[in-house]
Amino acid sequence: RIFYLPAYNCTLRPVSRRAIIMMCPDCPSTSPYDLSNPRYMETATESLAKYNSRSPSKQYSVVKITKTFSQWVFGPAYFVEYLIKESPCTKSQGSSCALESPDSVPVGICHGSLSQSQGNPGKTISVTCSFFNSQAPTPRGENAAVNQRPANPSKAEEPQQQNTASTNSPAKAVLKGSVQYLPDWDKKSEGSQEKDPVETFPVQLDLTTNPQGEPLDVSFLFLEPMEVKLVVLPFPSKEKRSAECPGPAQKDNPLILPP
Repeated sequence: RIFYLPAYNCTLRPVSRRAIIMMCPDCPSTSPYDLSNPRYMETATESLAKYNSRSPSKQYSVVKITKTFSQWVFGPAYFVEYLIKESPCTKSQGSSCALESPDSVPVGICHGSLSQSQGNPGKTISVTCSFFNSQAPTPRGENAAVNQRPANPSKAEEPQQQNTASTNSPAKAVLKGSVQYLPDWDKKSEGSQEKDPVETFPVQLDLTTNPQGEPLDVSFLFLEPMEVKLVVLPFPSKEKRSAECPGPAQKDNPLILPP
């Protein structure tokens, strides 16, 4: 029996922040970024200053804060995600040039945290940064201890591709699919007194429309040189589906599914 996923259709929904706070009041909770709260900017600037202190050649500055989190355990803790750009500033300037114009071109993304315990004036700061694929190569002499691993933190979404293979030749085994992003239930329920209708998740797995199916070459799955082809049948149309297919969720999770 051969197990291979030729296509996928994924639906993502953020977990309700309200439900998380009720279950775990001390867990980190997201909050909209607000310039009036100086602790988030303090977390970004001080964590990036720590990163810059380990980089002897290049220096970076904050472009934009994209996500913020807060938590309380033994004291307040703040977590931020922010974009960075290369800065002409020197280390002696410190955080005086940390905030650049909003039209700056970002070269990477950082995650920083700042926590402080009650009765302890000291701060605990941590930071990790990843750079986009377009980041220039690290010059000679750059500190290898500085964590500059290549990354592509762009939104993970693949548009659905059309199957252009003919019926005479087997299709090339290329993973296809789509990702749908749904709003969380907190946003859907704001200002709404009516019960939301039952949502239908779209199924976009039309690899082929041929009722006889299309051949798919999966020879690459085997170590030994051999030619193996599978017949991929079309996904049933909406008129031909039943209540059992796809069927209800096997695990009813109130944090994601509607009540």
